[in-house]
Amino acid sequence: MMNRNLAIVFMLTATAAQPLCGQDDRHATVVLTGARLLDPSGQRLLDPRDVLLRDGKIVAIGRTENAHPDAVRVDLSGLTLLPGLIDLHSHLLLHPYNEATWNDQVLKESVGLRTIRAVTAAAATLEAGFTTIRDLGTEGAGFADLALRDAIASRMIPGPRIFAATRAIVATGCYGPSGFDPRWSMPKGAQVADGVDGVRRATREQIAAGADWIKVYADYRRRSDGKSYPTFSQDELDAVVDEARSVGLPVAAHAVTDEAIRRAVRAGVKTIEHGSEASAEVFALMRDGGVVLCPTLAAGDAIARYAGWKVGTPDPPRVVKSKAMFRRALASGVTIACGSDVGVFTHGENHRELKLMVAYGMSPAKVVQAATATAAGVLSRGDDLGRLETGYVADLIAVSGNPLADIAVLRNPVVVIQDGRIVVDRR
Repeated sequence: MMNRNLAIVFMLTATAAQPLCGQDDRHATVVLTGARLLDPSGQRLLDPRDVLLRDGKIVAIGRTENAHPDAVRVDLSGLTLLPGLIDLHSHLLLHPYNEATWNDQVLKESVGLRTIRAVTAAAATLEAGFTTIRDLGTEGAGFADLALRDAIASRMIPGPRIFAATRAIVATGCYGPSGFDPRWSMPKGAQVADGVDGVRRATREQIAAGADWIKVYADYRRRSDGKSYPTFSQDELDAVVDEARSVGLPVAAHAVTDEAIRRAVRAGVKTIEHGSEASAEVFALMRDGGVVLCPTLAAGDAIARYAGWKVGTPDPPRVVKSKAMFRRALASGVTIACGSDVGVFTHGENHRELKLMVAYGMSPAKVVQAATATAAGVLSRGDDLGRLETGYVADLIAVSGNPLADIAVLRNPVVVIQDGRIVVDRR
């Protein structure tokens, strides 16, 4: 069975390795012409001008006639060119919960099947214009995200640049699958660790495996009442962050309650995921500490829909809560970056997060920034990723319309460029 699974993976990845639009990699120099450009500030569009790409980087912006006679010229007239989008909260090893519950995916689907499905999810993500993601936990699939990351980086398969968090760290009794007879020890969707020594050990193991980020669950639904409660103590969270920091890795914290967020911010995490119960006070604490919020609005919206809610009818409590949280976050001035929790819903529909950020009160220009320059800064790549600027990585998308006025135009990019290569061309 294992040999058969490996054969299937090989055939799928060999097919996926073909360029999505057949561009010949021998063309190292490309000139993009005719498109309006998003200004590096992200606040306005510039009149059409040429963009010169070479060896995966943006090397010049301006007039290029006759300067590079051997360059491949790509006419983008009528389109708007901006940086490739970034989603800071993705789960490539999950698929929508209306197809299979989270419990069933973790307990019943093989890692081989989940990895094969993730290959197609990665391709769909790239085709949707998201050229970089942070994958925040494999949810029971071990270190499969590292294999996906490395396969994409070597161009074995198409997909976004991945910053991987591997297994995530949870406390005993504080994650799923749960609800089983206590006689049985069930597999978990993350790595269980307890105490200062235990969480240090787990962090070290994930670092050694090749993690780019460490993810910790600072709270979770621990009791039958369905409410979230803090899980790790302050000392335990401090130890996770200290151990990760010793090798230069940042930490993301799943946290929805005030107390868990406070502990995580004190510990020095870089991002808070969800934050749905955060008060104005705790958002101010995040703002002052430079901790970024990834609100994952699209996941809550999707779960409400799976439960039967239809847009246009009264908002269910989950959606009411998300809207109120986002209003508090905006009012506080905390930095907000795009993080959708895609995997709860369909890969390639990451744009749903952008749409909801606008619907809940953020300007389209700020949302574009949250999914480009701000997100790149969270990844410590603000000096070479997430801007349309000379010297930056040539991850770009071209869209019809003005995303600063209508965020919906980002839904179907006409052209997607990754590392200077055209990987999607729908002209």
